[in-house]
Amino acid sequence: MKSARNALLLLFLIFSTNSFAQDIVSPKPLSAGSNWKGKNTVGFDFSEIAFMNWSSGGESSISGLLKGTFVLTYSNNNLKWVEELVVRYGVNKQDGLELRKTDDALRYNSTIGYRRDSTSNWYHSAKFTFNTQFTNGYKYPNREIAISRLFAPAYTFLGAGAEYSNKKKDENLYISPVTMKNTLVLDQTLANQGAFGVTKAAYDLEGNLIYEGKRSKTELGFLITSYLKKEIVKNIIIENRLSLYSDYINNFGNVDIDCNTQLNLVVNQYVRANIGAHFVYDDDIKTKEEINGVQQTLGPKLQLKQILGIGLEYVF
Repeated sequence: MKSARNALLLLFLIFSTNSFAQDIVSPKPLSAGSNWKGKNTVGFDFSEIAFMNWSSGGESSISGLLKGTFVLTYSNNNLKWVEELVVRYGVNKQDGLELRKTDDALRYNSTIGYRRDSTSNWYHSAKFTFNTQFTNGYKYPNREIAISRLFAPAYTFLGAGAEYSNKKKDENLYISPVTMKNTLVLDQTLANQGAFGVTKAAYDLEGNLIYEGKRSKTELGFLITSYLKKEIVKNIIIENRLSLYSDYINNFGNVDIDCNTQLNLVVNQYVRANIGAHFVYDDDIKTKEEINGVQQTLGPKLQLKQILGIGLEYVF
């Protein structure tokens, strides 16, 4: 309950303030006179706790998170093209327990837009997004049955619409009335289970396979994405990414939500602390629970991940 209250407080801060901050390092031209500008950010967060003869007890642990964001922007008069690659991978090790994954993300975004005049912040845009992960995911402590794998799932979004982009204020809003969402589950075992919304395999009364599960699912729907970044007080910056998607054909009005909020506390150019909350709700993603030693699939639930870390960050 306390974690949920903290996460809701972060969301409140997003919408209760309205001035944006600038990054320490601005995008730089790749060469003299070039229309291409690049900005890359790499970082490593680290946390550790150790006990020796500690009367209150406790378990020693060590955690690390490697992250990177790479942005390439082309701008020429009224044409703009933005390429973004985001990678994150984190692990945790506790005494007496095996190494466990804490974060795993691979995301690629590409947006191209055209505006009628140089004074407008509105663009006619097309957007492509790809999301997946690097390694197997498990419902710990069970490490025998993977509940996710590389490209299982993977999501692609392809669509066109209108985009409001204000570079000076670091705010972006994209509205697409026509977006195709494709869910990939390239692991046949997970596809046979109907994981992540694909059509599952069919079996006869004796348990013999009739046909295997489909490894993809295609939807057509409405997509809204937004990006906000602002300095709420000096050296404390809040950043939020929000995605809302609803399929026209299957249960229109049921909205998939992906909201990622992060609070950055800038110590200096290279050292930052951060607090993050990531909310996800997708009706196609079923939860896994171990009941009486047997892993069972239950209905969809609101997913929440919180992150607190301090580490080094380098922007170039």
